[in-house]
Amino acid sequence: MQAIPYGKWCIIGLVFLLLCEQTGQAEGPASKARAIPAHQAERHLKNIRQLTMGRQNAEAYFSFSGNKLIFQSTNNWMKDTYAATLKPADLGLGCYQMYVMDLDSETVRLVSTGTGATTCGYFFPGDRRVLYSSTHASGPNCPPKPKRDGAYRWALDDYDLYAVRIDGQEMQRLTSTPGYDAEATVSPDGKTIVWTSVKDGDLDLYAMNLDGSKPRRLTNEIGYDGGAFFSPDSKHIVYRASHPTDQAEIDKYKDLLNQGLVEPGQLEIFVMDADGGGKRQVTSNGASNFSPFYFPDGQRIIFSSNIETKSEGGRPSFHLYVIGEDGQGLERLTFDGQFNSFPMFSPDGSSLVWVSDRQAKAPGEFNVFLADWVP
Repeated sequence: MQAIPYGKWCIIGLVFLLLCEQTGQAEGPASKARAIPAHQAERHLKNIRQLTMGRQNAEAYFSFSGNKLIFQSTNNWMKDTYAATLKPADLGLGCYQMYVMDLDSETVRLVSTGTGATTCGYFFPGDRRVLYSSTHASGPNCPPKPKRDGAYRWALDDYDLYAVRIDGQEMQRLTSTPGYDAEATVSPDGKTIVWTSVKDGDLDLYAMNLDGSKPRRLTNEIGYDGGAFFSPDSKHIVYRASHPTDQAEIDKYKDLLNQGLVEPGQLEIFVMDADGGGKRQVTSNGASNFSPFYFPDGQRIIFSSNIETKSEGGRPSFHLYVIGEDGQGLERLTFDGQFNSFPMFSPDGSSLVWVSDRQAKAPGEFNVFLADWVP
């Protein structure tokens, strides 16, 4: 979802080394979670635990039962299993692979193929299968990094959506159109997948059945629409979008799109009905707002934004915020670190998982954190 230091949106710096020939056949060691103190202003967070240690770990999302997480990582969690055949350089990965963590035992299992790059994992109902995007069908290596030309860009690599058992078996390919198909999530009622695709020439949101049948287009505006999640009742969708209106901006967007690139410096939060109707804008602050997710009450949205640092020079600071679906009641939730994003509530609303650089021991390090939610 890309350059992680500020605003990694579902495709982050995708470059990888071949790990193993068989998908998801090994479990790694326990993650050894450690307690982290909350900033005194983080009054909604209690009992914070750091679940990953080092390198880049991102987009951790709960299973339907709430006792597992799927996440992407450049950490080679299988390094102990394959220690005899790995070189020291292989302890870290060039681009993301997909893992499932059991929160009770904290053991970690590789569920992707170990080739290509992966992004945006999610569970299916029943927690026995997972959904993610991968470039492995295009080749075993990491996709090349995009030319940034001093701008914040990410490459629209040739991802497709796949479903697989959490033991790595019975893989099913759900999309096969050329170009980018990623950022997929599943509705809480377990009936629908929503994802972003370039298959009709623009970056739009689509929905389909769990088996990949009956795809339908939900957005039609020029520009990027993505990062979609359903409301708890599955009747609405929250997403991030960048819709250029000036002709010069439109021309630049289309030119980059033709090069397989996107440069969304400004993103706003939108909501719509699950069928694509009733679109309405939630934020209008000109910042980079992304990773929206509904509160358990279905009336509020948690998201990441650089709203308080967008006009300052130097490195932006991204934090978690809450806002009403009506655009009112903005409140800042995190105060530690320079990057906090990808929040998700557990199915029962008691816990929050997110990604942060707090407690990082090296530049570019991002880890998964879990906390009790204090209403």
